[in-house]
Order: sequence, then structure tokens, then C-alpha cells
Amino acid sequence: MSVKSAEDRIWTIPNALSLARLLGVPVFLWLVLGPRADGWAILLLALAGASDWLDGKLARAWNQTSRLGRLLDPLADRLYILATLFGLAAREIIPWWLALAIPLRDLLLVVIVPPILRRLGYGPALPVHFLGKAATANLLYAFPLLFLASHTGWYADPARIVGWAFAIWGTGLYWWAGVLYVVQVRQLVKGAKSP
Repeated sequence: MSVKSAEDRIWTIPNALSLARLLGVPVFLWLVLGPRADGWAILLLALAGASDWLDGKLARAWNQTSRLGRLLDPLADRLYILATLFGLAAREIIPWWLALAIPLRDLLLVVIVPPILRRLGYGPALPVHFLGKAATANLLYAFPLLFLASHTGWYADPARIVGWAFAIWGTGLYWWAGVLYVVQVRQLVKGAKSP
């Protein structure tokens, strides 16, 4: 099998896991905003986080990386983050400024980066780097803890402290990763201009 055909694969286990994560986003939102079934919502969020780790691990271990997977995986992450931010803010668990700070970074990157990359002949996005993955991991740890912190019980105060720590670190790392993406694009532009 050639490298090109391997990159074009659609039906792989990692892609199926990413697709299942995508299909879970509306279910998650319904659980949070409809019946307010936080236990089920947290479980779904935890499963999404575990499948995010697993699909990357399997893709590398089984040589099933693909173009589609490189699009689906970060798309599923972003949609879970947006859905969770919206759900937490709508339920007044987090302030709206936090719910807007993270998508604002993505919006700025979508406006700035893809047109420049297309002009230079690159794909629609740069590869995800470790800092972006660390930011996403911090946020995905923060959200279930912040849901738990909104309840009463012995776990609420520890969940609030640790959840806010992850949320603040995750937001900071998310913006830092965004700055690094812009720096990468500037380096590509400089490289394209040099003879």
C-alpha cells in the first residue's frame, strides 16, 4: 500500500473513534442543558477524553494516520470544548468571559492562518504541537471538575480549586499555543520570501 493511499484512508478505527466523539457532542449538550444530568454528562466527557487519547495512540501504533483523522480529531476536541464552555456558562458555573476567551483565539486563528497557508501552498492547518495538546488536556480535565464543583458535597471545594487551576492553565496554554502557530506561519512566510 502506498503512502498516499494510506493517507487517504477513511475507514479506520481511530477515525471511527473521532466520529463517535463528534456524535457525542449534541448528546452532551442535551444532557447539560436539558435534564441537567451532570453525572452522565461528566461520564460522556470522560469517555470523549479517553477516546481522544486512544485514537491518537491507535493511529500511530497501527499506522492508521490519515488526512481525515488529522481533521476529525482536532474538530472533535474543539466542538467538545465549545459545547462544554457554552453549557458551563449557560448554567452560570463559569463566567462568560472565560467561555468567550477560548473560542476567540480559535476565531482569530481561523481568520489569520488558513488564507496565508493556502497562499503558500500548505494544507488548511499546521500540525498540532505539544503545547496545543497540553492546553486541550488541561481544559478537558477542568470541565468535569467545574461541573462537580457546581454541586454540593465533600468533593465540591476540592473540585473547584483543581478545576479552576486546570481552566486557568489551559486557557493560558491555549493562547500561548495560538501565538506559536502565528510565529510558525510568520516563519513560513519568511522562508517563502527568501531565495
